[in-house]
Amino acid sequence: MSEYAVELTDLSKYYRSVEALHPLSLNISFGEVLGLFGHNGAGKSTLMKLILGVLKPSSGQLKVLGYCPRTNSDHDYRSQFGYLPENVSFYEHLSGREVLRYFARLKGHSLAHADALLEEVNLAHAADRPVKTYSKGMRQRLGLAQAFLGEPKILILDEPTVGLDPVATRDFYQMVDRLKTSGCAVILCSHVLPDVENHIDRAMILSAGRKLALGSLDELRLQAKLPTEFNVSGLSSSELSTALNGYQSISTVLETTSNASRFTVPTPEKMIVMKHLLANQNVTDLQVTPPSLEALYRYYISDFHSQSAESQGVGHE
Repeated sequence: MSEYAVELTDLSKYYRSVEALHPLSLNISFGEVLGLFGHNGAGKSTLMKLILGVLKPSSGQLKVLGYCPRTNSDHDYRSQFGYLPENVSFYEHLSGREVLRYFARLKGHSLAHADALLEEVNLAHAADRPVKTYSKGMRQRLGLAQAFLGEPKILILDEPTVGLDPVATRDFYQMVDRLKTSGCAVILCSHVLPDVENHIDRAMILSAGRKLALGSLDELRLQAKLPTEFNVSGLSSSELSTALNGYQSISTVLETTSNASRFTVPTPEKMIVMKHLLANQNVTDLQVTPPSLEALYRYYISDFHSQSAESQGVGHE
């Protein structure tokens, strides 16, 4: 088996005059969760369909589990894929159990495993009801169950938590974490960034078919140079000013009350400021919040559009 679950080398996809995906190189390791983010039309679906073998690349090389997905038709190889599309649909008149057993047979997995998954996604009570009676959240859970069939080595999830309540969302991420531990490579596409943040190893941000950023959240924070937010209690604004006298790190004071302050500090200097504040006996509480995934996403998208606007402006002069 290949060292990587997915290997992309200068992979691109063009539709006549539309550049759906510009040349992209990327390796995804076994046991890694890659978060894939971007607006509609950014190229996310195109990339997922290329990896699944639904689309043929315009150029470049692609290997999935060591094989080219367009030329390899081996059943055992295909059975190691798990996929949940954005808009899941099933045969309306079949029961949930019949649907999942149908997919289990297609992928060569046991019917007992299908029944166990119905329990795991909390659909056992409705397993023998027709799918047409299912709510949106129940259909989504059934879709997740079919994606998890057979402990896949590659799992591609497109907006997997749509329609799920908070408890079901928590259970879903627990299942993803378990598959990751077993060595499954997961590509997770979602617009609900706060939920995703604690479950991905790397994030890739796309726009107009181009890769804007790729790396761990810590790496992206350093690249973006976004500030870290501090919330300090126990010090008045004058006491805080005195405590931080000589520290030029504070860039923006966001909010100040009688004994609490909220301000930002350049991320590389957060430890210096934090240690200094903790040494002050009057400090009763200190919260340090690094730039969120949502803030990073906004930054990279905004930066890309700013550069594009500048480039077009130069071109018209």
